[in-house]
Amino acid sequence: MRVAIDATPLTLSSGGLRRYTVELSRALALRFPEDEFFLISDQPFQMPPDAPPNLRRGGGPRHPAERRWWLWGLSREIERLRAALFHGTDFAVPYLRRRPSVLTLHDLSPWMHAAWHSGADRVRRRTPFLIGLGLANMIVTPSEAVRRQALERFRIRPDRIQAVPLAAAACFRPLAAPPDSPPPPYFLYAGTLEPRKNISGLLAAWRAVRQRYAVDLVLAGRRRSDFPQLSPEPGLQIIGEVSDQRLAGLLAGTLAFVYPSLYEGFGLPVLEAMQCGACVITSRDPAIAEVAAGAALQAGSQAELVERMSEIAAHPECAEPWRERGLRRAAEFSWRRTAELTHAVYEQAQRL
Repeated sequence: MRVAIDATPLTLSSGGLRRYTVELSRALALRFPEDEFFLISDQPFQMPPDAPPNLRRGGGPRHPAERRWWLWGLSREIERLRAALFHGTDFAVPYLRRRPSVLTLHDLSPWMHAAWHSGADRVRRRTPFLIGLGLANMIVTPSEAVRRQALERFRIRPDRIQAVPLAAAACFRPLAAPPDSPPPPYFLYAGTLEPRKNISGLLAAWRAVRQRYAVDLVLAGRRRSDFPQLSPEPGLQIIGEVSDQRLAGLLAGTLAFVYPSLYEGFGLPVLEAMQCGACVITSRDPAIAEVAAGAALQAGSQAELVERMSEIAAHPECAEPWRERGLRRAAEFSWRRTAELTHAVYEQAQRL
């Protein structure tokens, strides 16, 4: 099988969309060496590191007409590659249905609160149109929670949508904290700084905890343009984007990884933290609860978040059982399994 995969998320420097596209394309190529996989986009992008020989770069627009990428150029490139199927990793598939296609619907956040995605107007308009016209043969969601939400909102036939869980990358594993790590104790948040991640709630909870316990808060991740610049204050460390290796070290040294997101499609940072052996405190979001499966402390309100963080700050030894539970839960996921389930969806899409 030849598969063309949308590489547009690889134009981002970090984040869940990029992680998904990198890890899935690489895992597919490794698991199915007899198949060929081509990453294609109308924008410049970097290939995944250590890409197997059967994971290659496809082309982009070859003349001005093909700059209308989703209408014309993408379909032409798929034909040139003689690809049997296209996988849209970023909420979209070609507007002309000339080959079977699979669309990944990561979450429904663009349709829930406009303030969560100030730059998502195109997705909000385009994706329901593509789904409604049946231009995607199959739809993939990262969790059963999102699958149920999509069934209700978009009236998709149940046999056309499949939940395929993600996994943490192999680089996330228990490590010794490196010498340049912040001095403990500290709580850690890692992920994109954006409205729906509830950073304001996390800051308020940490400030309340810090009144009683000398504990810092480290924020690691890319600040999206629609997220306000945070002002410096004692104990708050805003370190921006970090390498995976450094993030694993930060997770090794933290009292707890705190991820109070208001809404997720999967909650990949939670699984990455668990795989590093960190104690995790999360919101009660359905997708995160599905992924954590009882292996994380949950907080359903601001008061509960303060309580959970205070418990760990006052009694760090209480984190140990949660570290063990998280490691066991994370071991149940793998990108190899994600690739196998995704490949099965490809085969199903070709039969429709």
